[in-house]
Amino acid sequence: MVEFRDYQTKIIHKGVNVIRKSRFLYLAMEVRTGKTLTSLGIASRLDVYNVLFVTKKKAISNIEGDYKLLGPNYTLKVINYESLHKIAPEEVYDLIILDEAHSMGAFPKPSKRAKQVRLLIAKHNPYVILLSGTPTPESYSQMYHQVYGIPNNPFSEFKNFYRFSDVYVNVTQKKINGFNIKDYSGGRKDILDKMEPYTISYTQEQAGFTSSIDEEILYVPMKESTYDLCKRLKRDFVVEGKDEVILADTGVKMMSKLHQMYSGTVKFESGNSMVIDKSKAEFIKWKFDRERLGIFYKFKAELKALKEVFGDDICESVDEFDAGKSKHIALQIVSGREGISLKNADFIVFYNIDFSATSYWQARDRMTTKDRKHNKVYWIFAEKGIEGQVYKAVTNKKDYTLRHFRRDFS
Repeated sequence: MVEFRDYQTKIIHKGVNVIRKSRFLYLAMEVRTGKTLTSLGIASRLDVYNVLFVTKKKAISNIEGDYKLLGPNYTLKVINYESLHKIAPEEVYDLIILDEAHSMGAFPKPSKRAKQVRLLIAKHNPYVILLSGTPTPESYSQMYHQVYGIPNNPFSEFKNFYRFSDVYVNVTQKKINGFNIKDYSGGRKDILDKMEPYTISYTQEQAGFTSSIDEEILYVPMKESTYDLCKRLKRDFVVEGKDEVILADTGVKMMSKLHQMYSGTVKFESGNSMVIDKSKAEFIKWKFDRERLGIFYKFKAELKALKEVFGDDICESVDEFDAGKSKHIALQIVSGREGISLKNADFIVFYNIDFSATSYWQARDRMTTKDRKHNKVYWIFAEKGIEGQVYKAVTNKKDYTLRHFRRDFS
């Protein structure tokens, strides 16, 4: 049987009042404060019988575990966003919980995910609970498509994002490849003010978390052959082998290829990938031989390098890692940055770094718990590589873009 923390009980009581009045609620609770369990607790106080919980694939087992511990009277189905199309026509839900709701925040046009959720809400007319520790991580403009499918959302008077932006966004111009493009990222704080009646926010500090995150960057010399390959690509924009070709005929491709190659992998024009340098994986194994690690990688070929070096000591399942069946766990940054806990890891180690500021702030916090006072995160960067410049951008809450790359490596 689950015992809610005092603050969760208060949020549940307040949340029930909000959702009964408005039919939707946004729980903006920071990671590790228990927003999943809190949302399930709210559901148990409503007159609902069938609840749909939409989340990321890696978080499904944890949510199902919380549901079993809570033992409520309603039936719960947990699926990932990529499986929304599999919901059968005869299924009926009177509450839908949308985890990591900020992932629907693309603008100015809605993402496929946001469109699917909108259709789902239109069909079932359910209560809706949105969950996120970072509702608008990069721009207040990200709020519009998170809630536009909810009939009585505070922006329902606007037929689309463009009309919404007329009132709530400071639209500017920016140049991309010589063309002037409208930039809609200047959403005003008025957006959050309009959402305030429907939102309950709660921080780790309010919950009594006193843990700190200490980050350390470790630089690894890569093989000379890796540096030579990068130099050739920067000079010639193409490297042709016997069977494969590395092509960087645009700025975006050059940025992506160098990001891969400095860390020891490459994706060819054919779509095939190859590990060209295992220096990072070998360094991690040597440096952290006695510890249990949560390792985040960026590119799929980096997982191959890790498996070649660590063998059976590494797994990809949180359940397997928590059960002690493997010494380490490897997770791709984007899929592992949300909805999971690495509380059983001694350290988090980043094999590479993502261009997204959201990835940085979320993935580094995977070990935090209320009782853990200190977390250590290591970043493994290639000497002379691109990662250090990416790190400078994302720690300042800026995505690393082609503009940054051209400035840093011109």
